[in-house]
Order: sequence, then structure tokens, then C-alpha cells
Amino acid sequence: MANLRKQADMPHRMTNRSDAVRLLPWVSPDGKPCFLAGDGRGYLSRVADNVEAIQLGMGADLLGRATDILGDPKISFGELRYLAARLVESLSDALRVAESRGARLPVLDEDLDSIEVEDLDGADGPGVPPVRPPPPPAAAPPEC
Repeated sequence: MANLRKQADMPHRMTNRSDAVRLLPWVSPDGKPCFLAGDGRGYLSRVADNVEAIQLGMGADLLGRATDILGDPKISFGELRYLAARLVESLSDALRVAESRGARLPVLDEDLDSIEVEDLDGADGPGVPPVRPPPPPAAAPPEC
């Protein structure tokens, strides 16, 4: 494989978005988005980080519970409706977290099309990475 260039040698620079506002993981009492201006190291930023972690953790727990509930053939319409409402809330929280975190990622100063790709010694020619075969399928669990 060809030598990869160090970050400092790359033909682009990363721009830090520390001056941008942060979308917070909650809304105002009227349902409007809340934002925080700052460097991301203050008390309220840490509270927002903790709330995001709680929201994502609760979403993961809910997903596991939903899998169990949907596997129950005796689930009632009311239970299914309640589950769907909680899943919508959880997905909304996860999308807000993704939007907030994505907006705080560094961005390239230059267009990605202007970056030269070095030869990666792929079988299909220069600049084409080698293709690895997919892993073998996992064995099916034994049926009870």
C-alpha cells in the first residue's frame, strides 16, 4: 500500500466550528429549538452532553424492548400504539442529537473534488482501493 500523507501534508485544511451555535437536545416550552453559543466546554454543554447520552441510551433500551414486544403475538393494539409513540419520540431525539453533532464537525476548507487521491495499490488501478470479499454468513441459530 502506498504511503499515506500526514494530515499536515493534505491539500486541505479543517475549519473548527467552535464559534457556531449548538442545537440543544431539548426544546422550549413552545416546542421551538434551543441553541447554545460558546466553545463547548462550559457547564451547559456538559449538561447537554449528558442529556444526549441519556436519550441515546433510552433509545437503545427501547429498541430492545420493541423487539421483544413485536415478537409477542398477543400484543394489543393499545400496546402497539404506545410502542410506536415512544419509538417516534426516541427517533426524534436521536435525529436531533445527530443534527447537533453533525453541525459541530469540522469542515473542509476546499471542495472534496479538489483533493488528489494517492495510489492505494488496488487491483483495479491507481487510486482504487482493494476490494475485500465479504465475510462468510453467520450460521443460523438452532431452532427450538
